[in-house]
Amino acid sequence: MSELVKITIADHVADVRFNRPEKYNALSFDMIDAMAETIDRLAEEPGVRVVVISGEGKSFCAGLDIENFAAMQSGEKRFPNLTDRYQNRISNIYQHIGYGWKELPVPVIAAIHGVAMGGGFQIAMGADIRFCTPDTKFSIMEMRWGLIPDMSVTQTIRDIVSIDVAKELIFTNKVILGEEALRLKLVTHVCEKPHDDAMALAKEIASKNPDAIRAAKKLLNEVWHGDSAHGLMMESELMMTLMGSPNQLEAVTAQFTKQPPKFNDPA
Repeated sequence: MSELVKITIADHVADVRFNRPEKYNALSFDMIDAMAETIDRLAEEPGVRVVVISGEGKSFCAGLDIENFAAMQSGEKRFPNLTDRYQNRISNIYQHIGYGWKELPVPVIAAIHGVAMGGGFQIAMGADIRFCTPDTKFSIMEMRWGLIPDMSVTQTIRDIVSIDVAKELIFTNKVILGEEALRLKLVTHVCEKPHDDAMALAKEIASKNPDAIRAAKKLLNEVWHGDSAHGLMMESELMMTLMGSPNQLEAVTAQFTKQPPKFNDPA
C-alpha cells in the first residue's frame, strides 16, 4: 500500500490518513490510485468495524491536483474515459474514491480541517458522518474550471441537503466555512478537534454488535429513497438475520451482566 494513504487499525477502528501534506493532500493520479486501493482493502479487512478518514498536515483534501491538467496537456497522461467502470462497479475510479466510502459495509466518519475543495468535498460527502473545524473551507469548485462535479457528489449530497442548496453550491462554486456547512447540514458536527471527536465516536460505534451496525448501514443506504414496501420488507429480512444470532445474544448478555460484550467480527 502506498504511503500516500496511511492506515492504522486498532480496537476495530481503521484510522485512514491522506498523506500528501505538502500538497494539501491534493489528488494526483497516484493519490487517486492509493485511495481506491485503500477502499478496496478496507472492504475486505477483517476486524474493521468503523473507518475514520482525515488528512495529514494543514488540510483534509484540496481536490484535484492542477498538475494533472499539465500532465494531460503535455501528453504525459491521456484524458481518461470517464465512462469506463472501475473493476466492474457502478462508478469510475474518480467516482469510486468518493462513493466507495459510502459503499463500504461499515460506518465511515470524516474528520475535516483546512480545506475540502472539489474532489476533497466529494470525498467528504461519501462519509456517513462528518466532523469539521469552524474555519474549514468547503467548495464544490468544478464550475471554476468550466466543469461539473464528477466524483459522485450528485449521488451523495442528495442525502444531505435539499436540491436548491446543492444547485447553488454547484452553480456558484462558492466557498463556505464550517459553521455555514453545519447550518446547511453538509456536516454533522463542528468542533475544535475533529479527529479526536471522530475517533471517540468511532470507538463507541465499534463497541456495538458489528452485525447490527452493518445491517443498519445497508438498510438505510438501500431504502432511504425506495418505496415503503421494499423498506419494510428489508427491515424484516435483516432483523431475521440478527435475532438470536451469537452477537445479538452477546449484546443481551452484556446488558444483563453489565460486562463489556465480546463480539465476533463478520467473516
